[in-house]
Amino acid sequence: MEGPLQRARLHIRGGKRRLREGKISAGIATLYDALNGALQWYIAAPDRRMKLAILAGENLNDDKVVHAVLVRSGVLDRSFDFEVFDRLTERALKQEMSGYDYRELLRGIEQVMTQLGVMPFDEAALPPEDPSTF
Repeated sequence: MEGPLQRARLHIRGGKRRLREGKISAGIATLYDALNGALQWYIAAPDRRMKLAILAGENLNDDKVVHAVLVRSGVLDRSFDFEVFDRLTERALKQEMSGYDYRELLRGIEQVMTQLGVMPFDEAALPPEDPSTF
């Protein structure tokens, strides 16, 4: 159950690094994966899951659905627009977005990660980053 949490934290760190390095599209995609890990980690814990307002037939393997469940359940506020982030990620997967100003996106991601309990965390507790990775 801690695997998705570790993945989320590693990808937060890696996504921020890629953004700083100007690899904007890769950074956005990495942050999307971080959010996916965080959402899956949150709903995987039975004590948290039983408090969620999950409707019959909802596919909890779909990030959009999980995000909606967490908003409906009061875990996340409505300040982060998941639909906009999803469309941005689709665009980032198709083209390099070198001129994109990612600061607002990063603030939103950090807010969601804080609301989920993924952030803050001690980066020193993570495995060292391999500087040769993309």
